[in-house]
Amino acid sequence: MAAHAAALRRADAWSADREIWTLAWPVILSQILSSGVSLIDIGMLGRLGPYNLAAVGYVTQIFLLTQAVLFAVGTAGVALMARALGAGEPERARAALASCLGVSILAAVAIAGVVLAIPRPILVVLNAKPEVIDAALPYLRLTMLSTLLFAVSITLECGFRAARDTRTPLAVALVVTAVKTLLNWLLIFGPFGLPRFGLAGAGAATLAAQVVAVVLLGVLSQQRDTRRPLALSRADVTAARANLADVTRISAPAVLERLVLNLALLDYFRMLGGYGSTAVAAYTVGVRMMSFSWIPGIGFAAAAATLVGHALGSDDPRAAVRAGWRAARLAVAVSIVLGLVFGLGRAPLARVFTNDASVLAELGPFMLTLALTQPLLGFHFTIAGALRGAGDTVTPLVAATAGNWAFRVPLAMAFTHMGLPVVWMWLVLVFDHIARATIVGTVYIRGRWQDRKIAVRT
Repeated sequence: MAAHAAALRRADAWSADREIWTLAWPVILSQILSSGVSLIDIGMLGRLGPYNLAAVGYVTQIFLLTQAVLFAVGTAGVALMARALGAGEPERARAALASCLGVSILAAVAIAGVVLAIPRPILVVLNAKPEVIDAALPYLRLTMLSTLLFAVSITLECGFRAARDTRTPLAVALVVTAVKTLLNWLLIFGPFGLPRFGLAGAGAATLAAQVVAVVLLGVLSQQRDTRRPLALSRADVTAARANLADVTRISAPAVLERLVLNLALLDYFRMLGGYGSTAVAAYTVGVRMMSFSWIPGIGFAAAAATLVGHALGSDDPRAAVRAGWRAARLAVAVSIVLGLVFGLGRAPLARVFTNDASVLAELGPFMLTLALTQPLLGFHFTIAGALRGAGDTVTPLVAATAGNWAFRVPLAMAFTHMGLPVVWMWLVLVFDHIARATIVGTVYIRGRWQDRKIAVRT
């Protein structure tokens, strides 16, 4: 990374970093808001008792699996739209966006349909206790209904990012966060004599917030400049059929990557359930808190994907290579700082979200382990984003499969059968991130992804 960065002239380096920051900081702030909402859920629902807190953890795992699939479809949208816009062809970008919307909605309907049809058996498979299942079911149903709206909002958000507009999704996120927070308070606790819905209230608040997101993004997508790369018409929807094969080809490995990753997380979560509700609660709180330190990798990955796609669309592969390395360097630097903050401040941070002594005892080592993995995570997040922007969604799939199914799950299974303390379950995460960083880094250095062809048809 240092060798590639040193090859840039000082002025060019500053310009490149500034462009990356311009695209990345709104994404980072949007993700902070999203994580903040999750922490608000934890902070409010944690007052309802350990069963409700554990229920949130199980539902979150299922919801994250659905979200991951929809994010993967959005990845195809960024790759296709950025190439088209880099080539100066907004009509092709709109056709790609329409295709991605169709695929995303179908995927959401399929996943939500399965979960809503058999919610209790799914929670049983995840090793949830009967009392936790009873608490989780209303929250799970409402949360899964919200994914149908999330399919539309995340695809439109990816469209804005492909068009180098990351500020509009941020503005929408600010409004949605305010709506979600207010409705959480009103529906969970029932102030001013309102009904107290508890965990179900949090699900209803999530559903309502997604309605707001879809309306705002839908309206704003129609109010663009003269090129109007997001303002869909009936002709764009008709043209979308020609791109369904390309969207499927690019998004299928990304969807499979998310499935591989999240199924591994679910299996890991299932094994963690064998250590009791305290370990599950610690994992739930820890992941929510530490998600703030993962956010820079997400933001820089989004910036890298957009810049790589535009550069390849304008037939400038050298600019694409430089964009990926610069974004990765910035992501690692920021991840180191945030890892130190969360690692050194893990005890006082944990007390903000729980006062249970047993949960605090498990939470400290978990947060320290996650803090140590932050540079690796920031690196492979960003480089994988650059590869996806080029249309290479296979390499991140290979990396996720190796990291999770060759290291995380087998090691966790071995440690569980050996009866080792739960701290060993935290340590397996380090091996996962080392494997993924090694694979995506090696492929990026080899550079074959620069020759990948993407054709967007109208």
